[in-house]
Amino acid sequence: MTLAKRVVVCLDVDAGRVVKGVKFRDLRDVGDPVALAKRYEDEGADEVVFLDISASHEDRATMLDVVRRTAEALFVPLTVGGGIRSPSDMRDALNAGADKVAINTAALAHPELIGACAERFGSQCVVVAVDAKRTPGGWRVFTHGGRRDGGRDAVAWCQEAATRGAGEILLTSMDADGTHDGYDIELTRAVARAVPIPVVASGGCGEAGHMVKVLDAGADAALAASIFHDGHSRVGAVKRHLTEAGIPTRPVTP
Repeated sequence: MTLAKRVVVCLDVDAGRVVKGVKFRDLRDVGDPVALAKRYEDEGADEVVFLDISASHEDRATMLDVVRRTAEALFVPLTVGGGIRSPSDMRDALNAGADKVAINTAALAHPELIGACAERFGSQCVVVAVDAKRTPGGWRVFTHGGRRDGGRDAVAWCQEAATRGAGEILLTSMDADGTHDGYDIELTRAVARAVPIPVVASGGCGEAGHMVKVLDAGADAALAASIFHDGHSRVGAVKRHLTEAGIPTRPVTP
């Protein structure tokens, strides 16, 4: 049986509001996270990702009150990330309603955190988020919302994260983020071939055809934000396009 590919909508949250930028900069307000999450679920989104994008940079915990209100509005899985530094932080996010929790900056600084969280909560709950930027000869990992060079090769880090117990990789191309020019296919293919766990491709989606290409390249899910936030497309229309292209997806309920 062929597993359905997932269409994931991302909510980048700053100060309690959903924002969107280009290459992690020039952020603009696009709405309320609870209302947007519910809207996208109604349109057929398979999952919602809630990323508190300034938590690590500001050295604070995730805004759990906003997470809780968002989770209460949803039936589809919710992944929460931003400011997760310990198993207790992950527990708090799960208790607030998250189905999966993404760790990024703290995982790179303390790789043993991945295994500790996987052992306590199960690998299915642990998502390692990787923000990658193209460099000569490959891609580097960046942390703190893309502000700092993490000093690691992105593909090698994804391999290590999988070995340590991550259940999923959330892979964002910083070069493509917000450009609408398409995902970094080379990056996605390289990581998908290197790890035995699902890869969620993020960064650069401007149309349904971009999702077709990245899913064909080996991603298990395609994440998008601004094409939905700005009304360029709706989730249901994207999923119909994927189905017509021969990519299995979960049907959208009329």
